[in-house]
Amino acid sequence: MVYQATASAPVNIACIKYWGKRDTKLILPTNSSLSVTLSQDHLRSTTTSRADPSFSKDRLWLNGKEEEIVAPGRLATCIAELKKLRKELVEDKDASAPKLSTFPVHIASFNNFPTAAGLASSASGFAALVSSLAALYALPCSPSTLSLIARQGSGSACRSLFGGYVAWEQGVLDDGSDSLAVEVAPRSHWPEMHALICVVSDDKKGTSSTSGMQRTVQTSELLQHRIKHVVPKRMKEIEAAIKAKDFDAFAKVTMADSNQFHAVALDTEPPIFYMNDVSRSIIALIVEYNRVAIEKTGKRKAAYTYDAGPNAVIYTLQENVKEIVELIVKYFPQKDGFKDPFQLFAGGSVGEGRVVEGFNEAVAKKFEVGAVKGLIHTNVGDGPRVLGAEEALLGPDGLPKSLA
Repeated sequence: MVYQATASAPVNIACIKYWGKRDTKLILPTNSSLSVTLSQDHLRSTTTSRADPSFSKDRLWLNGKEEEIVAPGRLATCIAELKKLRKELVEDKDASAPKLSTFPVHIASFNNFPTAAGLASSASGFAALVSSLAALYALPCSPSTLSLIARQGSGSACRSLFGGYVAWEQGVLDDGSDSLAVEVAPRSHWPEMHALICVVSDDKKGTSSTSGMQRTVQTSELLQHRIKHVVPKRMKEIEAAIKAKDFDAFAKVTMADSNQFHAVALDTEPPIFYMNDVSRSIIALIVEYNRVAIEKTGKRKAAYTYDAGPNAVIYTLQENVKEIVELIVKYFPQKDGFKDPFQLFAGGSVGEGRVVEGFNEAVAKKFEVGAVKGLIHTNVGDGPRVLGAEEALLGPDGLPKSLA
């Protein structure tokens, strides 16, 4: 009998940022956060887990390369917590259930996008790991319960246990049992939300999120103001905007929170810079694009947000994506052309791009080809998926197929 399960999980991009931990072991945040889950049709992590008594130890391969599982590290913690749930919720209640919690596991994971490039690979990766093991162990757990475990792998991973619009409630308890993800609204509530990711750099970032955020907690006075006074108000505002499908309000809060996150990075000692000249130019373009939109309609049409890296994520409604792609391409010519998954452009070519009528072209300079290395167009998506055996990443011998 082969005990194996495969699952995929999505990337999420926060609108209200998580930055700072009150407990570094349990990964308990200093503030609540909120994100949009992006479609797995474009960005996902896929993980296969197999339990077998013949395996000598727990092993994990990421994109074909073996990663060490060292207790009490994050990987080891997640695996141990899921084995514990298997024993308590399944094996202790049903004597006939196979004792999978006692078997070593082999886990293979694959991201279909560059790891550690400022796209949240750890979030989708740990969410896929937890979803795959939960399926293998047949755990009768809600996504919120599983999010408690995913959080201990990577904080933002807890939000990838749901599709749609997701809040990570910071919680107040010392054991972290109330620091979990909850659905604010499903994908079906507001499916018109799209995202354009501008890949500015696909290199590893200079200051990792883990070390950066703890330096901010220790040294930034602005962060303390953010935690106490700013985030609680913004969480209410953005949840209301999502429920009302009010893009203008959503955009205003999303951009303000991105700005403040980078302000607290700058307020850290020594200061942390995640954005570069390209990032700042994209902000200038979106600000001007919104100025024109407000003049014409009274409402914003795009929202930029940046995580701990230079990549821009631009949220907008489906009807505006074409204009925004043309705008970005005009200032940031593309080497490989725009992959057009939603067939916005007849014949598939954006050409040289253009600006909307009334746009002040002097707000930014035109960059060289390659300053924005690629554009990824995606939309709001669903939560983790359990996949069929044909999508398994482990071969019959329990080793990754990519190594066969």
